[in-house]
Amino acid sequence: MELALQVQIPVCYGTTVLRDKTLVKIKPVLGFHTSRRTNLFSQFTQSCSLYKYSLIAGFSHRITARSDFSRKRRSKVLSPRANDSAPKGFKPKPSNLRKDRRTIEGKESLDPSTSTEYVSTTKKESKFDVEIDKDQEGDDNLETKMMEEISSGRKPLAVARFSQREENGSSSTVDEGINVNSDITNEMSPLGLQKEQLDAIKNEEASLKLRLEMEAKLRKKQMEEERLKQEMQANLRIQEIKRLARETLAKGEKVFCYPEIVTPDQDIEIFLNNTVSSLIGESDILIMGAFNDWRYKSFTVKLNKTNFSGEWWSCQIHVPKEAYKIDFVFFNGKDVYENNDMKDFCISVEGGMSALEFEELLLEEKRRELERLAKEQAERERKAEEQRRIEAEKASSEADRAQAKDEAERRRGILQEVLKKAVKFVDNIWYIEPSEFKGGDMVKLYYNKSVGPLANAKDIWIHGGYNNWKDGLSIVERLDKFEAKDGDWWYADVVVPNRSLVLDWVFADGPPQQATLYDNNVRQDFHAVVPISIPQDLFWAKEEHEIYKKLQNERRLREEEIRAKADKTARIRAETKERTMKTFLLSQKNIVYTDPLDVQAGGLVTVYYNPTNTVLNGKPEVWFRCSFNRWTHLMGLLPPQKMLTADDGLHVKTSVKVPLDAYMMDFVFSEKETDDGVFDNKNGMDYHIPVSGGVTKEPPMHIVHISVEMAPIAKVGGLADVVTSLSRAVQDLNHTVDIILPKYDCLNLSNVKEFDFHRSYLWGGTEIKVWFGKVEGLSVYFLEPQNGLFWAGCIYGCKNDAERFGFFCHAALEFLLQSGSHPDVIHCHDWSSAPVAWLFKDQYMHYGLTKARIVFTIHNLEFGAQLIGKAMAYADKATTVSPTYSREVAGNPVIAPHLYKFHGILNGIDPDMWDPLNDHFLPVSYTSENVVEGKKAAKEALQQKLDLKRADVPMVGIITRLTHQKGIHLIKHAIWRALDRGSQVVLLGSAPDPRIQNDFVNLASQLHSTHNDQARLCLTYDEPLSHLIYAGADFILVPSIFEPCGLTQLTAMRYGSIPIVRKTGGLYDTVFDVEHDKERAQSQGLVPNGFNFEGADAAGVDYAVNRAISAWYESRDWFNSLCKVVMEQDWSWNRPALDYLELYHAARK
Repeated sequence: MELALQVQIPVCYGTTVLRDKTLVKIKPVLGFHTSRRTNLFSQFTQSCSLYKYSLIAGFSHRITARSDFSRKRRSKVLSPRANDSAPKGFKPKPSNLRKDRRTIEGKESLDPSTSTEYVSTTKKESKFDVEIDKDQEGDDNLETKMMEEISSGRKPLAVARFSQREENGSSSTVDEGINVNSDITNEMSPLGLQKEQLDAIKNEEASLKLRLEMEAKLRKKQMEEERLKQEMQANLRIQEIKRLARETLAKGEKVFCYPEIVTPDQDIEIFLNNTVSSLIGESDILIMGAFNDWRYKSFTVKLNKTNFSGEWWSCQIHVPKEAYKIDFVFFNGKDVYENNDMKDFCISVEGGMSALEFEELLLEEKRRELERLAKEQAERERKAEEQRRIEAEKASSEADRAQAKDEAERRRGILQEVLKKAVKFVDNIWYIEPSEFKGGDMVKLYYNKSVGPLANAKDIWIHGGYNNWKDGLSIVERLDKFEAKDGDWWYADVVVPNRSLVLDWVFADGPPQQATLYDNNVRQDFHAVVPISIPQDLFWAKEEHEIYKKLQNERRLREEEIRAKADKTARIRAETKERTMKTFLLSQKNIVYTDPLDVQAGGLVTVYYNPTNTVLNGKPEVWFRCSFNRWTHLMGLLPPQKMLTADDGLHVKTSVKVPLDAYMMDFVFSEKETDDGVFDNKNGMDYHIPVSGGVTKEPPMHIVHISVEMAPIAKVGGLADVVTSLSRAVQDLNHTVDIILPKYDCLNLSNVKEFDFHRSYLWGGTEIKVWFGKVEGLSVYFLEPQNGLFWAGCIYGCKNDAERFGFFCHAALEFLLQSGSHPDVIHCHDWSSAPVAWLFKDQYMHYGLTKARIVFTIHNLEFGAQLIGKAMAYADKATTVSPTYSREVAGNPVIAPHLYKFHGILNGIDPDMWDPLNDHFLPVSYTSENVVEGKKAAKEALQQKLDLKRADVPMVGIITRLTHQKGIHLIKHAIWRALDRGSQVVLLGSAPDPRIQNDFVNLASQLHSTHNDQARLCLTYDEPLSHLIYAGADFILVPSIFEPCGLTQLTAMRYGSIPIVRKTGGLYDTVFDVEHDKERAQSQGLVPNGFNFEGADAAGVDYAVNRAISAWYESRDWFNSLCKVVMEQDWSWNRPALDYLELYHAARK
């Protein structure tokens, strides 16, 4: 029988001293054991390993104990020795034998975890006798002594190698002897080692000594060869450097480097010939430099003077692996420089990064840095917001406590007056049993109904409360007839509310909501003192705390509601903005689009182009010319790329790698690779696609609007809304926007924040005071000439309006000049600020405002055509307020010569001003998700406000100025048609012409007489009512004869009302008929959203109004879904602002 014991030891290819008889077999096996114990033999093998005669490998050995080992004859075993007779240095240490023994089949053996041997790694097994004795610890001390001998520097033990073979448990023979130090031999003799074994040890030691001497000689020789080699290399290096120095002198140059070819990630030496340098005679010379055009890892190193002939100075620098160029100058550490005649010194680095690869590396590092900074900023903002929240919570809590205290004091004063009136009973009227009671008790309240106003009542009820009706009606009980007492007495069981100081009640002939007759103690109510109650100071302390908790809860609910609404508003706005950007990118899909649609910096983008719809139609080839960042990217213009046919056969395509620092992709198309031939550059605007995720943001532009109107402080028409809303939208895109406005004496300054005097200046023979304020978050400069031109009490309407506004335009440019402002774009509007265009070009651009470009917008060509024509000639770019209106006026003599720079851009509406989710004029706030419920509540509120019939019928709203332009004859006809179809009609508006106003006054009187519950004409201006009409009406009618843009239909859709419009100007561009305009809407990335008609007669109005009202009656579900659709369309300034930015950039190009 064999018992296998695992021992974790390294395998040693040395030799081990073994007994000639062995009863334990050791087998090398793979694996490890968790513990080991070192003995004499392992120390021998360790000594061998120190002399590189042993190779340690990670093996475990299997120790096998034979079942008959105790019966074998033990020859030459180690004799036990008493502790006091141990050889010197080998005294055994105390040990607990129980830790070293295990019982195996009734016999004791070594614990495998405490025995470890280093043996030869030969596959044959080695057998030897092992003395298992109580004095095993002696072996451990022997091992310790021998290790001390080795570590003390004495000659180490060498262990013989054995050639072993396994023959049914027979012992192995020794192939090689071991030479052992004589000092150790004497101590090993008592162990029973045989003489031949000791001789073998001595022989081995001699062989080892010889081998070591040979190795030492070899190492010495190698060191000498290495020294000679280094000396040779140093000499060659010096010779090479001297050669380079001679060549540099011969060329008349000042600098060279060694080695001549510089590669990345190496040390180089730079040499300066100071005899031809501006630093000659200086005691200190330093090099100052950086890598890659001075953009990477700057350095400053002191040079040392060499022992070469002449004035050669040198230093060593390390070239980083990212370098492609070294740039440097020399100086004396102060103010004397050697900079290669102002050209600096440079050395090219071969085999490293290219300049483009280095750019990408820097951009990637910048991207990571920006991400880190963004995270840090977000964390700071989070902490700041948390601190603000804590401070706000603290302030609110203190305010709630103060309010609770005041409220408690108020209630206490009132209750004290009630307590003065309270009694325990009123003789012959009422009393309570028991007379002593407290909160929570059940009492009987008795009432003599015969003495009060309820004497004839069949039923008696008590309606009660406590503490001056603190919680309202909290006690309601029916009284029963009390037969045990004479008279007409009644009683009820009443539970006294907790914390009651006084009970309050009245008697009635029925329960609440049904009683008709009361006994309220002659309007004083009945009050009974609660005899047993808590002390009042304690009561009011608790009362104050309850009030405080209630205030806290109410405040939290309000804040949560506000926060939820704000989050919802932000989410809707972000989603809308994302949809609008997608629509913007797809707006020219019939010509050009990209894959992916959202171009990412650092990515690959494929551009698809359909030349069929462009000037390149029919050309055999199309070439793509591209750059980035408004054509300003460091890479410059990329080489032209020939576009390949796409899979659909209609488009051609090409792919471009977008750099990490791109924020805009710019491109045009041409018919040739060369610069001649036909180009498609989008009518001079070029094609531009925003790039997301770049490390560089677009530099902000500075735009200044010079205008005579601005909402809401100086509003007459749509111009005021455009100036404010466009400016806010552009400012939200991270550009700087200022507005210059006259300071009228009729300004509504309540909407101006931070209003203060700014400065004054002289021009035109008068002082002009400048005031500054914030309007809707915009910076506004108010000009107030002291000549009184704007102290007229109005905006328009003076006989000298042209003179007033001409002076203002000149003063505005003078203000920019004198204040040192240098805007990128000056944007002027309509005839009133048209003079800015020619005053700037003729005068101010030569005085110092050279940077600016002029953009001019026509809001309505009906007024000031001559001034508008002159401004068109001088402006760099011109716009009007819708694409269709731009085509309608293209033939006008003041427009026609300038069509190449004339563009139509739709207006938008302010989504904050017109927002049904946050509109405090509405009874119920709503979004597209609950549009049906919101509009129903608004309609009911509108019907109630205007005293119309409360009915579920179609409602047509009209909100307009009553002028011929707005189609007043069509409005009148539409009112009668809608009434004939059973609809209600609400009109809000007034006429500047008294004749038109009187005409509609008469119409209102007629309608209010004949259709009083169906029609209301409100012939005035009423802002809150306009909001209610937009929300409550099902349809909004806009039958304008001409309409440059129109905001009414856009506002209507914002509130989920369906527009009915005439096809003209901006009405045509924004309203797509549900039956006829599906394809036209789809080309704009939209779906149909209303009803329209052509012509300007009754038949056209009837066609649209009849279809709209029929849809309401016949397809309510479809109609409700249409309301949801139009609410989700974006008619804000999100898209127009992007178009205007493109125009601004085109003006600057």
